[in-house]
Amino acid sequence: MSRVPSLNRRRFVAQAGAASAALAFPLVGGAQPRTVKVGVLHPVTGALAYSGQQCREGALMAIDDINKAGGIKSLGGAKLEALLGDAQSTPAAGTAEVEKMNEAGVSCIVGAYASAICLATTQAAAKYNLPHIVDVGVADQIVQRGLKNTFRFAPGYTTCAQVALANLHVLNTAAGKPAKSVMIIHEESLFGTGTANLLARELPGYGYEVKEVIKHANPTRDFNNIVLRMKAVNPDIVIPANYYNEYALLVRTMQQQKVMPKAIYSVLGGAASSYKFVKEFPDAARGIIDCNHWFNPKDKRAFDLKKRTEAKNLFYSYEVFLTYTAMRLLADALERGKSADRAAIINALETSTFSDHFLPYGPTKFVNGQNTGAQPLMTQVLDNDIKVIIPRDYRQADPIFPLKA
Repeated sequence: MSRVPSLNRRRFVAQAGAASAALAFPLVGGAQPRTVKVGVLHPVTGALAYSGQQCREGALMAIDDINKAGGIKSLGGAKLEALLGDAQSTPAAGTAEVEKMNEAGVSCIVGAYASAICLATTQAAAKYNLPHIVDVGVADQIVQRGLKNTFRFAPGYTTCAQVALANLHVLNTAAGKPAKSVMIIHEESLFGTGTANLLARELPGYGYEVKEVIKHANPTRDFNNIVLRMKAVNPDIVIPANYYNEYALLVRTMQQQKVMPKAIYSVLGGAASSYKFVKEFPDAARGIIDCNHWFNPKDKRAFDLKKRTEAKNLFYSYEVFLTYTAMRLLADALERGKSADRAAIINALETSTFSDHFLPYGPTKFVNGQNTGAQPLMTQVLDNDIKVIIPRDYRQADPIFPLKA
C-alpha cells in the first residue's frame, strides 16, 4: 500500500511538469489552443476507493466529451486537461493534493466525494481563491462557511432528509400507519453522523419513536452484534446512513439473521441506489427504498451515459453521473466566463443558469454556494432494477410500502 501514494505523486508531478512545459512556449500561427488545467480530486485509495474511482471515471468521461465537442469555444477551442489527485480517503491527504494542484496552476478543482474530505479541500482551496466544485459531499457545513470559492451542484443532507421524511410520512399514512418505530445505523464521519442527527431530531415530529441510533466505524467488517441488537429492539423501519461497503454488509447480515423490518428506508444510502449492489446481492437489495442523488429517468442522455459506463465494465452509480455533470458545469462556466482565470470562473459559477444536463434539477442557481434547484429522487429496488417511485413527475413504478414478507 505504501507505494501507491508515491506513484500518484510521481504521476502528478510528471503531468504538472509536462503541462507547465507546454505553457512555456508562446502560441504561434496554427498552434493548438492552450489547455485549461483542472484538478480532479477523489479518494482513489483507502476505504473510499471504490466511490472515488467511480467519481474519477465520471470526470474523465465528461472531459473527453467536452474536448471531442471542440473544447471551450470561447477560449479558442482550449481543451480541458485533468490533473489527477488522490485524497487517499483522508481529509489531510486531500488538503495536501490541493496544495500541489495550486502550485501546478489548475484553474479549478472538481471533487472530492466524501463530506469530511470536501470540508478540508474547499477550505484549503479558498486560501488561493481557487474555485472548487463539490460533486457529492452532502454535509451542509461545506456551504455554510461563507467560502466564495465553493459550489455544490447536488443537494445536501438537510434537503435529502427533509424530502425523505415527508415522503415516508405520505407512504406510511397511505398504508394505514403500520410503521411506528425507527432504528438508525450510521457511519462515524461527518456524512453519517450529520444525517443521523438530523433524522433523530425530526422523526418524532412525524410521530415516530426513534428506538436507537447506533454509530459504527469505517471500515466495519462485522455487523453481527449490531443486527443482534436490531433483533432485540425490533424496529418497524431501519434507516442506514453509510458508505457502500458497510451498507451492503449491514443489509446482507440482516438477511442472514432473518431480520425483516417493515421497511429498509435509506437516506443517501451508500448501496441502496447502486446497480452493483442490486446485481451482486439481489435478495438483500429487494424492496429497499432510498432518497438519494439520481438522474432524470425520462432523459435519454442519462441512459446513453449508463451504456458507456457499463461498456467499461463499470457500474453506473451516482458518483459517475454527479461528477460527470459537475465537470460539465465547469465547462459551461468557462464558456460563459471566456477566461480560465480563477476569479472569472467564480463569477461565472455565481451567476450560472446551467441547464444542459440530465439531472432532475432545472436551471442551476447558486445561493451561498449551494445549487438551490437540486433535489434527490426516491427510488426502490423492484424486479432487480432501481425505479423512481417519487415524485410523480419522474415516477417509473408505484412504491411498495410496507414490504410484503
